[in-house]
Amino acid sequence: MIKQGLVNVQDADPSILVELKYSTTDNFVGKDVYGGLTQAYMQPMAAKKLAEASKYLQAHHPNLRLLVYDAARPRSAQWNLWNALPNLSERERRKYVADPREGSIHNYGCAVDLTVATKEGRSGAPEPLDMGTKYDFFGELAYPSRENELLRAGKLTQKQIDNRHILRTAMRQGGFTPIEYEWWHFNALSRAKAKMAFRIVD
Repeated sequence: MIKQGLVNVQDADPSILVELKYSTTDNFVGKDVYGGLTQAYMQPMAAKKLAEASKYLQAHHPNLRLLVYDAARPRSAQWNLWNALPNLSERERRKYVADPREGSIHNYGCAVDLTVATKEGRSGAPEPLDMGTKYDFFGELAYPSRENELLRAGKLTQKQIDNRHILRTAMRQGGFTPIEYEWWHFNALSRAKAKMAFRIVD
């Protein structure tokens, strides 16, 4: 990652927490997809935006921190994720995992998956806020675009939506764009701009 010009997000802001879900078995594949990769890397401009979002979050919520679940993703890992959804049509699959042939914005080091956590929970370790679903939940409960409807139907609580707003507000302040299907995913650039500016991380 470093050889390809990416930076460790914790060098940009040491207060950012990192728990790469694809380096654990706690993910939708149920296995470690990343192996030795346990640090979060991004393009320098994206890491700088993340540090800005972190600064905004702490200015408004001193006890909260950004907790990164995924950042730059090698294309080899993209294939593993793509192939882990064989029951979904390619069209459905693309909602959740970018086609490795085209490359994900993660593959360019310009996207991040994350949540907000308390600096220290009851156990002494950081505790993620309740967002209504787990990270990598496939379904409409995770769609930011359906939140009002899900609230009215009693499927999400006001507190869960408020927690998502805390995350989205901080990320927007840093210059990131949310997406329609996943509350945890944010882009520092569009795929077209990322493609023009950077090469895919292998």
